[in-house]
Amino acid sequence: MIVGVLKETPPETRVSLLSEAVSTLVKKGLQVWVEAGAGTEAQCTDAAYEAAGARLCSAEEILDGARLILSIHLPASHPANGTTLLGLYQAATRPEEMKALSEAGVTVYSMERLPRTTRAQSMDVLSSQANIAGYKAVLLAANTYCRYFPMFMTAAGSIPPAKVLILGAGVAGLQAIATARRLGALVEVFDTRPAVKEEVMSLGGKFIEVEGAADASQAGGYAVEQSEDYKRRQRDRIAESVAKADIIITTAQIPGKKAPELISAEMLSRLRAGSVIVDLAAATGGNTPATQDGETVEVNGVSIIGAGNLPATMPFDASRLYGKNILNFLAILIDPQGQVRTDSDDELVKGTRV
Repeated sequence: MIVGVLKETPPETRVSLLSEAVSTLVKKGLQVWVEAGAGTEAQCTDAAYEAAGARLCSAEEILDGARLILSIHLPASHPANGTTLLGLYQAATRPEEMKALSEAGVTVYSMERLPRTTRAQSMDVLSSQANIAGYKAVLLAANTYCRYFPMFMTAAGSIPPAKVLILGAGVAGLQAIATARRLGALVEVFDTRPAVKEEVMSLGGKFIEVEGAADASQAGGYAVEQSEDYKRRQRDRIAESVAKADIIITTAQIPGKKAPELISAEMLSRLRAGSVIVDLAAATGGNTPATQDGETVEVNGVSIIGAGNLPATMPFDASRLYGKNILNFLAILIDPQGQVRTDSDDELVKGTRV
């Protein structure tokens, strides 16, 4: 079977597989076709792919000839009938495109649909990429912020530590806590799931509690919709912390829906000039009313950074981790004869298939 790897469209810098992952597939007897220049932004040259056993091709050749095509985002053109597409397509928010692919005879596996079980951890691309996003969000905030992060005692006087508020203690939020603490900031954390309190505290963060949250234990690690009464009390509690914060990192997203607005325009007006918000939910609408994905907006002296794809700012490691996740998924998607198991009853395969 031929596995194709497409080059992503800018500003995406990642690639589905680096040369080391290609080598793994070639050793299993699969042919791998890689679009020329696919790994350039991730510091993986065409020569490295060829040395790993790949054949360099054009996008058209891959779309027409590969049986399984790997692309992080949906390709601009439909592959041939009978092809399988595998990537991170946000299928729940793109029903018309998914329908069109189905009608064209293309089977789609979208990795954000992967059930979040213990067995799936090695394939969880959302977690591996969110870990990078949480890390880079803090560095981006520190670079933008006009003051120090740690406390300093100097001959000229004392400098207090920055106060960081993190909204959402998923994988990105937890990594943001750890990174902000390493830089010496004071960290407060809000999450609708009381179960994450222990993890937050173990990393040195202070957990903000709001009682009465809807049970999220069956949501696979994601946030869930909350009652109006809870949302009101949540806004009040968050508003208190927002008013004291220097840096805010927001991460709250709900699968298949617009990101919830956690920071209102009124809350923004209470932040002091020079404060920074890094919104990791920018790609799905953002957690503030002013967020613009891929842009930095200034409101009353507050910088709001729409950072919907921070993993692309670390393309080598992001691609390496993503590729490892994909290899682990292919181990259950491809049968011993080297063909795609399109009729597989495996819960992970079925959960990911659109």
